Amino acid sequence: MSSESDTSSDEEMIRIINMLPRPKIYRKRLHPFAGYDDVDFKARFRFSKETVLHLMETFNLDDILSYGTNRNHPVSPINQFLLALRFFATGSYQLTLGDHLNLHKSTVSRTVSRVTTILASRAAEFIQLPRTEEEIRITNASFYQLANFPRVLGAIDCTHVKMISPGGDNAELYRNRKGWFSINVQAVCDASLKITNIVARWPGSVHDSRIFNTSLLRAKLEAGEYGNAWLIGDSGYACKSYLLTPLLNPVSPADKRYNRAHVLTRNTIERTFGILKKRFACLHIGLRVKPEKAVDIIVAITVLHNIAIQLKDDLELLPDVPEENINNNIEIVNAGNVHERTVLINTHFT
Repeated sequence: MSSESDTSSDEEMIRIINMLPRPKIYRKRLHPFAGYDDVDFKARFRFSKETVLHLMETFNLDDILSYGTNRNHPVSPINQFLLALRFFATGSYQLTLGDHLNLHKSTVSRTVSRVTTILASRAAEFIQLPRTEEEIRITNASFYQLANFPRVLGAIDCTHVKMISPGGDNAELYRNRKGWFSINVQAVCDASLKITNIVARWPGSVHDSRIFNTSLLRAKLEAGEYGNAWLIGDSGYACKSYLLTPLLNPVSPADKRYNRAHVLTRNTIERTFGILKKRFACLHIGLRVKPEKAVDIIVAITVLHNIAIQLKDDLELLPDVPEENINNNIEIVNAGNVHERTVLINTHFT
């Protein structure tokens, strides 16, 4: 009888203990900035240590990310920033990211969201088309050096950023032509591969031409804000006086020279997308967040990309990431105003 009573008491004690909240454990924080050499650091965070320090200063992260107190063992500003960079670089689960710095996954979630918001809020400073006549002239000259194509303001195209189950009633809108979920991101780049304009809010089912036709960029081009400069785009766009597309059936030598120069010039946007997904693998592997948060991440990453291009922080140490061409076998939209293209072929490529 006593034995049965003791067993019952032990079981009750175990039940009560299991109901108690787990004690909070403060694990020793790691310090990757000092713990890795330059090669290992860049392989993990996609930037050199010098660039990270520059970014910390540019966005005043030491002040903005500081908690102002040592209560509850706060994460240092540099570690908060590195945590976000690690997420951008890998797209890993929050639990895995937390293990990298000995942090709880809830801390990881709050930190990545906080850093992303800070970076995305400064997008207008770092993502902008040339505005003055001198800036446009310099941009034209930079593109002309690539393949002798004159008056180019930028190369335009769309790329799909993968999403892992966006959820919600509108989830199927994000399913693209290849059958997986994505956000269709329109971008314009310059000759140095900096992104000068971005639209990152459309579901993957939306066609490239619709994104452009409803964009503020198109309205500005039609209003003549960029003078006689034009964009270079593929045949998924309609040919316009301000957006030149390739000839579908080049016949004359001038036609072929035009198409060759067009391809070499437009190749800048394809290279830009490749570098973007090479440095920030989360865009290639897939974002496990809601669409509105995914948009902020894409914009924040674009800001970081542009600064890296400006600082010449290259990617020779990183593996290549293939760009999936989602636009294969899509409807060709090549109708439109071809007069400007014809005049260019007859005057410049003859």
